[in-house]
Amino acid sequence: MRGEFDQAAIAIGIAVVFDGMDGRIARLTNSSSEFGVQIDSLADVATFGIAPALLAYYWGLGNLQVIQSFSQHLEQLGWIICFGYLVCGAMRLARFNTQSKSSQSSSEYSEKRFVGMPIPAGAGLIAATVHFNPEPISYWAIGVGWMVIISFLSFLMVSTIRYPSFKYFDFKKRNRYINVAFLGLAIALIHQYSEVVLLILAVSYVSSGLFVRFISMFKTTNGSLLTPDTFDLNDE
Repeated sequence: MRGEFDQAAIAIGIAVVFDGMDGRIARLTNSSSEFGVQIDSLADVATFGIAPALLAYYWGLGNLQVIQSFSQHLEQLGWIICFGYLVCGAMRLARFNTQSKSSQSSSEYSEKRFVGMPIPAGAGLIAATVHFNPEPISYWAIGVGWMVIISFLSFLMVSTIRYPSFKYFDFKKRNRYINVAFLGLAIALIHQYSEVVLLILAVSYVSSGLFVRFISMFKTTNGSLLTPDTFDLNDE
């Protein structure tokens, strides 16, 4: 069972990599189409919604050692939370497609930033956590904490917190050699220490939006302190 969880996590991680490449390849080959956009969204729901939700449930709650009555309630709650993750992921994809098409929101939509955490990031954190420790959770308190994390990932996907986008990462800029060097270093580290490095990368990206949002809330502009009420998410 341990090996099966790890293989599932690795498969999701590979899917995250290919998801970052498909759009670039389509643009380079001039083969972008509306049909491809819809198929991509459906594939994302299955790959980054259904698969991680099932993995999170069975790895986190499928092997708990608790009394049967309590275990039944915990499993039911886990199904609700994991299904909620899937629903929030689908809503996140629908919002992205709507924003990218709507001419009215063209000023709000940015190729460099996402509104809400992308669904591959949530799937990546789930996969990286399982890959870091493929042994399923057996202690109920840790299982409850895991469900809290899944709930928080669901919230981040439907939130308005901004996250950076790397889909338009350009190697043609002046610092392309530094970018290539860092990319090569990252690949080497992942090859040697995939469990630790992938988990650090996943946690760092998920935390980046929260960190920037927190800093922006307290950033001084024109001598006044920004608050959540005055912070404008549409500022570019």
